[in-house]
Amino acid sequence: MKDVVFIKILFITSDYMKPEDGANIYTDLAKALKDAGHDIKVVVAEEKKKTNATKLNKENGVPVLRVKTGNLYEVGLVEKALTFLTLSKELKKGIKKYFNNEKFDLILFQSPPLTMCNVVKWAMKKYQAKSYLMMKDIFPENGVDIGLYSKKNPIYWFFRLKEKNLYKISSKIGCMSEGNIKYLLDHNKYLTKDKLELFPNTVKVTNKKITKTERNKIRKKYHINEDDIVAIYGGNFGRPQGLDFIVDIINEYKNNKKVKFLLVGKGTEKQRIFKAIKDKGYQNVLTYDYIPREEYEKLTAACDIGLIFLDRRFTIPNYPSKTLSYFECSLPIMASIDKNTDYSKLLEKEKCGFWVENGDIINFRKCFDKMLKSEKLRKEMGDNGHKFLVNNWNVESSVKILERYMGEDNGNV
Repeated sequence: MKDVVFIKILFITSDYMKPEDGANIYTDLAKALKDAGHDIKVVVAEEKKKTNATKLNKENGVPVLRVKTGNLYEVGLVEKALTFLTLSKELKKGIKKYFNNEKFDLILFQSPPLTMCNVVKWAMKKYQAKSYLMMKDIFPENGVDIGLYSKKNPIYWFFRLKEKNLYKISSKIGCMSEGNIKYLLDHNKYLTKDKLELFPNTVKVTNKKITKTERNKIRKKYHINEDDIVAIYGGNFGRPQGLDFIVDIINEYKNNKKVKFLLVGKGTEKQRIFKAIKDKGYQNVLTYDYIPREEYEKLTAACDIGLIFLDRRFTIPNYPSKTLSYFECSLPIMASIDKNTDYSKLLEKEKCGFWVENGDIINFRKCFDKMLKSEKLRKEMGDNGHKFLVNNWNVESSVKILERYMGEDNGNV
């Protein structure tokens, strides 16, 4: 690349953490784009349960417009659907009020939600800008896979139409893995290969390792012995994760006094899973609804193994973003997933973890026992994962991909 193109970016998203709540892949990307000299403004679909009005503020130096919308997460299908239907209208209203006279070169956005397509198409026309879709979930096909609805259901066809429109209006589509790219091309014949490229999840890589003293201190706070081997699952407790299997795993190790399972997060399936664990009276599991972000990161770093779950019925190649936080803390990964994701290839190639098909308790035990018996193996796998993160999933690589794309039409590649 020659001279970097200065980009004016409108980033439209439904998942942008407030500074006091920590950071995620989207806040990291926005900050990295700003630090690289680009002019970025963020528009966030902010659930009404989290705000009482639309507000524009600077967050970590980035102008962020939080537009009050309906609720999207941890709500029923009817409420979620109503929010989807009104989302674009609310976002357009907010953009016109606060950014009406601005100029933008690029409309950056992610999917889900699919209904972003309406506001993105409108913004592209208004600002005469290109768009870049960061593809994070292949919806509505994932809902069919896990039995939320069938392909005969009008809900499926409504969102399938939205999905097609989303791909068509996107100037470029960035996918999390090569498996994602192949799936989209195979199932959407109107798409061409040159429209898609690899755009993995990335983070601002920081050193999450803690000292032995810090490790013992935080373990003591959470009633974990110094020599316990702790496997953590932190994140979404939803149907896509296929978390019934975690109850089977805990039951399998209920008499092992050296292994503990730590579950932290939220989601539609959390209460059911936590209740099942509580009803069985397991003594080797700790459950938490919420832990402040900074504290959670230290707790993760004080664990030994990171757990990943995906429903075995998936035909779409999901790529778990939770991997990033585990790699940051140099944790080896034990994954219970489906056979269609190419995530398994990463674990095998980089030697950073094991995987089995979700529900296969026999092979899970074989792999997990290897980890439990060898601290050396856990360290080697954890170090391999961290090295891969630094070399491949650093947020600066995402900035370079966007710069390269915007520079193509200007002869700067």
